[in-house]
Amino acid sequence: MMAEFKERVKTEAEELVTAVFPKKVTELDDLLRTGVFANKDLNELHIDLKIPVPHALGDKINCDEKPTKKRRLEAIENDLGSPVYALPLGVSPCNEHIVGIIDTMKPHIQGLVNHTNKLKMWIQFLIPRIEDGNNFGVSIQEETLAEVRTVEGEAASFLDQISRYFITRGKIISKVAKYPHVEDYRRAINELDEKQFISLQLVCCELRNSYSGLHDLITKNIEKIKKPRNLHPHNLY
Repeated sequence: MMAEFKERVKTEAEELVTAVFPKKVTELDDLLRTGVFANKDLNELHIDLKIPVPHALGDKINCDEKPTKKRRLEAIENDLGSPVYALPLGVSPCNEHIVGIIDTMKPHIQGLVNHTNKLKMWIQFLIPRIEDGNNFGVSIQEETLAEVRTVEGEAASFLDQISRYFITRGKIISKVAKYPHVEDYRRAINELDEKQFISLQLVCCELRNSYSGLHDLITKNIEKIKKPRNLHPHNLY
């Protein structure tokens, strides 16, 4: 059973390196050059938040009138913002442009996590038992394994970055609803959406570079990775 599992992991991992990784590099590069990231004007990312600005009180407030104690207390209470029970225009929507890009990128991120996990198992199965000397090939395996683990951790962090974006955006939206007259909160939403677009563009670059880097590293050292120890160590000298 275990021998069959190891053989299957070996076959799938080698296919990843030789066939899947070059294909993924091409797909991600196409996304950057001609896909969702190509020639994008950041102003096109801005959307209507569906949170109208209430009418100003205008002449109802007499600025020359000396505030009484009651008026001062009311002013302090108003500093807390307007209570929000429901939005008059319904749901304040997500940014469909950013959500579309996230939906495009998440399968690629998940794919890299799965691929690096399989590569880890493959290399670990190839590491021979511990012996004195003739460990140059083993050191190459360990360095390759460390690089695969680094790429896996970075890919997983991209998913965390996406969830943080939605949490942060939701908090600012709640501020817009509570303080609808404050233009800075509305501008903060636009800036956050633009920042997330650029971050997703960088994520796509990193995924492409990770696939190409791993492919280059493994193919250059494939002999030492698959056969880390020379059967005739005296030939090294």
